[in-house]
Amino acid sequence: MNNLNLISNFAEFKELKNIDKSTMIGVLEDVFRHALQKQYGSDENFDIIINDDKGDLEIWRNREVVADEDFTDAASQIPLSEMQKIDDSFEVGDEYTDEIPFSAFGRRAVLSLRQNLASRILDLEKANIYEEYSEKVGEVISGEVYQVWKRDVLIVDEDNNELILPKSEQIPGDFYRKGDSIKALVKSVEMNNNQPRIILSRTANQFLERLFEAEVPEIYDGLITIKKIARIPGERAKVAVESYDDRVDPVGACVGVKGARIYSIVKELRNENIDVINYSSNLTILIQRALSPAKPSSIVIDEEKKTVAVYLAPEQVALAIGKGGLNIRLASLLTGYSIDVFRELEEEDVALSEFKDEIDEWVINALHEIGCDTAKSVLEMSAETLSQRADLEIEQAEKVLEILKAEFEE
Repeated sequence: MNNLNLISNFAEFKELKNIDKSTMIGVLEDVFRHALQKQYGSDENFDIIINDDKGDLEIWRNREVVADEDFTDAASQIPLSEMQKIDDSFEVGDEYTDEIPFSAFGRRAVLSLRQNLASRILDLEKANIYEEYSEKVGEVISGEVYQVWKRDVLIVDEDNNELILPKSEQIPGDFYRKGDSIKALVKSVEMNNNQPRIILSRTANQFLERLFEAEVPEIYDGLITIKKIARIPGERAKVAVESYDDRVDPVGACVGVKGARIYSIVKELRNENIDVINYSSNLTILIQRALSPAKPSSIVIDEEKKTVAVYLAPEQVALAIGKGGLNIRLASLLTGYSIDVFRELEEEDVALSEFKDEIDEWVINALHEIGCDTAKSVLEMSAETLSQRADLEIEQAEKVLEILKAEFEE
């Protein structure tokens, strides 16, 4: 085998390529039988012996001794006259076995054999990687940044397999340099042109779920279940958890002593804020908890339209909406309902919807989007502030304030 310079040590080679012994032996035998078929027309009367511990390979040919006048096939027969030159003790009908030296294949055949073997091993490697990572879909793996491109990041695992972290699966604000360690979820595995393509993700909800499992033993052991996750990667997430043991506080267990457990997760997610809440099958209670830290006064649910109207005290509206509308967006994602926030009317206050005859509907909608649904909630702002927050021209803002002030002057 060494004469072919294919492998110097079979045991070391199979370990390096991560191919099991029986598969490797099967590939070697198949490749050499293919070479025998091309060389001799058939491989039926050949034995291939592989010593996998030493990396040795022997090929033995079995031929029947026949009378010279009956000789018709050089591959399976040897004429008596030729046999007697080798060993005169053989007679017609005996079977003669001799070893085929690798030199008998010829230089071109040896080169073809080597290329065929390398190709088969490469295909096996690719198939093994595909199967290995197909079983890891949904798991978190660690790797090292090998190359950073404009959109994608190339990661290598401990076996030097190449993995892809697309831009769309990166947390906004993620920044990588070659050699950085990274954790990510195996999102999908596919075969493109016989090449395994392994896609990683750091934005998937399941990635956050796996991080909780790693940091919170009660989740890993099944005492606490993550029921729902709503997440805006890099910004904020809400996680609803439930305990199957009354003695275990699910929120407290997930946060940890002095926030130690949640801190590790937040750090991994580039300081993404995480709210952990108690899950409830009661939709009203779940919505109330999802809008935390705001405290709704009343909640009206339309199950047919999948919408919710939440009424809050004036000072609670901004808390319910959250910075940039994050809190209400996440609450909607977590509950699966579209949530509209309304300010409770104070004495002598008037809903903006009452001014549709005087104020354009698109302006009223713009005011609703910034948490203003009553006249007094708008009058608390100056024209400049109103113009900036609701994206109105200064003249429009002044006109709106003038109309609303007139209502109370009357």
